[in-house]
Amino acid sequence: MKKFALLLALVGLCVSTMAPADSQRNQSKSKKVRIGVVSFAMETCTFCPRITDIEHFEYYGKPFTGDAVLNSGAGTRGFVHAAGEYHNVEVIGAYAVHDPLGGSMGSWVTRRAFDKYTNAAIEQLRKIPNLNAVYLPLHGAMAVSGIARPEAEFVRRIKQQLGDIPVAVTLDLHANEDAELANYADIILIVKRFPHYDFNLMGERAARLLIRQVRGVYNPVIEARRPNIAFATVYGGTHQGLPRDMMERARRWENRHLDTYVSVAMGFPFADVPDMGMSLFVMTNDNRELAARIADDMNDYIRQRRAQFEYDIPKLARGVEQGLAYLQREQGPVVLANLSDRLGDATHILSELIARKRSNYVVATISDKAAIETIKSHYTAGDSLKIAVGGHTGSLAGKPVQIHGKVAFVGQFRIGGDTPSDLVAITFGANNWVLLTPTRYQVTRRAILDHAGVPVDKMDIFVVKSRNHFRRGFMETGLAKHAVVIDAPGHGPADIGQLTFKNLPKGTYSRFLKY
Repeated sequence: MKKFALLLALVGLCVSTMAPADSQRNQSKSKKVRIGVVSFAMETCTFCPRITDIEHFEYYGKPFTGDAVLNSGAGTRGFVHAAGEYHNVEVIGAYAVHDPLGGSMGSWVTRRAFDKYTNAAIEQLRKIPNLNAVYLPLHGAMAVSGIARPEAEFVRRIKQQLGDIPVAVTLDLHANEDAELANYADIILIVKRFPHYDFNLMGERAARLLIRQVRGVYNPVIEARRPNIAFATVYGGTHQGLPRDMMERARRWENRHLDTYVSVAMGFPFADVPDMGMSLFVMTNDNRELAARIADDMNDYIRQRRAQFEYDIPKLARGVEQGLAYLQREQGPVVLANLSDRLGDATHILSELIARKRSNYVVATISDKAAIETIKSHYTAGDSLKIAVGGHTGSLAGKPVQIHGKVAFVGQFRIGGDTPSDLVAITFGANNWVLLTPTRYQVTRRAILDHAGVPVDKMDIFVVKSRNHFRRGFMETGLAKHAVVIDAPGHGPADIGQLTFKNLPKGTYSRFLKY
């Protein structure tokens, strides 16, 4: 009996010793968490001619507030979905700015616009009672006049105004960032696929990690590295080559170590900013030694293979010839992708196809607001017309092309935000189509073609203004059998040595850069 009594006493001692820890763990799991969501994102091409101001951010409407915010940002739906897995967690939409008119055809963001939206976002966050954390689905390649690192500055201002509140940031693969962002953001996650399929996955991860951080069971530590490499976005498609292998290496590290996240940004070279180029962010749960080891490994792996990113891409005539060669071998349809047209009005490939008297092709789209207004005012579907399209922004866009044909469609289509934009389709020659939009639009799937009445399944050639995003809707669906990416003249060339940089980080490597 004495032995039994002693055993019971020991059991009671163990239970009493463990109870506080268990109680603390259970309390952390049930702690109320309120997370505010803010989105203010842009990919800025500083070599384009038009600045980006308030009127461009509000072309598609005033910024969102409330529940509408939760459907606005890339990754936000994933964030909300994952947060719903947890008890006692509330996600509150605070503020979200529309994508600007024309997307990345806009140049430097004005300081006026940046300050307005940053201040408004913080004010909306301030209105949330008992706010515990902030989620920012950003892009990472915004360029602001007078502010060297806008995303880092955005996070810095949030913490300056609201206190040292946990902030999670998700970024596009084409972000320009460096360690400055890691100085302020607690959690940094970057998509790994181009075309981008994994924004919602990063949103889900951000939600789980942010909730765990607030509840004290995840202590994020981040190691940042800069491989000092830059290349045009066309070289970053993760369907092949070093970009694919690099991202697979990142995933292997993540799979070997729990609570470890390896993010690689390929950078956006068409922004003349001091943090332009590739960057790495490795995040662990309170294990800086592991984060540093992985970051060094990834940095060395990328640096040693830096010459593999860039390769020869055909110029205009040779690229069109390569595409036509597929048709001659009955290996069509084919996509001819103009990688460099960031203003939307380039006519180079259209002119080549007309000169070669080709048939069964569609060019989607050419931006030409003036031509659209003329057609809307004087023509209806079925009318014959003669009109010049495109080539209105300077020599890099090519010359305007005279079209003798018929109006096939006059209507609207959502090319940005929720506001429908004008859309006109013209037919000419032997089943040739040109689609006109008022601003640049990167066609990545067939929806706009179907909407305009294009006989998609009868086309031999699809001409798009895209680098890799088109692969999702044209190549992976089997709509086209082959694609030729063409380095025509434009503001986003494959050869970034054509651009004049003033703020390029010292020692940045590209096969095209000359020092």
